[in-house]
Amino acid sequence: MKTRPAGIGNVNADWMGSLPPKLSAMPLKHLAVPGSHDSFTYWVDVHAPVGPDQKAFVKYLATMFSVLAKKVMVKWAMTQNLTFKEQLEAGIRYFDLRVSSKPRESGKEIYFIHGLFGHKVSEGLLEINSFLSKHRKEVVFLDFNHYYAMGAEHHVYLLTMLQEVFGSKLCNMCAVDSITLDYLWKNKYQVIVFYHHPSAQGIPVMWPGNKIPAPWANTTEPNKLTQFLEATLKDRSSHGSFHVSQAILTPRVNTVAKGLLWGLRNYLVERNLPTIISWVEAQRPGLDGVNIITSDFVELTDFANIVIKLNNLLLSEQERKQR
Repeated sequence: MKTRPAGIGNVNADWMGSLPPKLSAMPLKHLAVPGSHDSFTYWVDVHAPVGPDQKAFVKYLATMFSVLAKKVMVKWAMTQNLTFKEQLEAGIRYFDLRVSSKPRESGKEIYFIHGLFGHKVSEGLLEINSFLSKHRKEVVFLDFNHYYAMGAEHHVYLLTMLQEVFGSKLCNMCAVDSITLDYLWKNKYQVIVFYHHPSAQGIPVMWPGNKIPAPWANTTEPNKLTQFLEATLKDRSSHGSFHVSQAILTPRVNTVAKGLLWGLRNYLVERNLPTIISWVEAQRPGLDGVNIITSDFVELTDFANIVIKLNNLLLSEQERKQR
């Protein structure tokens, strides 16, 4: 496996296609796959209104202090520094996506959101598709799990866009256990979309949210986080779904108040990364092990590489069984 740090060049751009046959024949739910939390937040618009995902007091502050308040919000809304293309080149294959329409904007345009509005969803999807067209053995999970200010017409617009952008790359829903990289390569599938909304029911290429549970610890304390991750892995169902371990810390209101001008990265993430990364390094993929692991600021450590290399443990396990 390649060992240069994630986020530098395109060292992991073809890591799935480079896996040995023993691993490409395994169910994808047994492989270790690196993902990013709030994947699209590398750019947010401080001049747009505050997002409808925010509480009333945040909207009030942003109205009162306008761009100044939003510049502080950026420090807490941004969870990634790399673009989609850079994340893909670094080896990230799971994307956590939250979307919204813009208040008082005519038309059906949809934007990525996390407190503040980001890029148009269409731009992000085209960037991902462009990468996939050049790297035919790479597969991505797109997890659309939060929707704000979206009516039926917005959902139709987004569902149509997903099918138009990715076309035959979209994987049809089937038994999760039957999904291997070999199966996906044979069918030329490269995108598995999870759409956590009833409007996608009946569309064969839109997987329901219950096929990719992502338990959330909702804590600022790294030890509580690792305990939670361990407990949820033990509860992981043996059949029927992928699994996301969210190796992330979540700021509370008093956390933001204490570190107001520092921001998420400097105040909460960097100081606790060693504990989180140590937990990741100690994991095993496989039947009762980790599958997808997500992190904030994936470029701060060798995160993607560390997760990808966990798959070597599956090879040594197979070799032991064959002796």
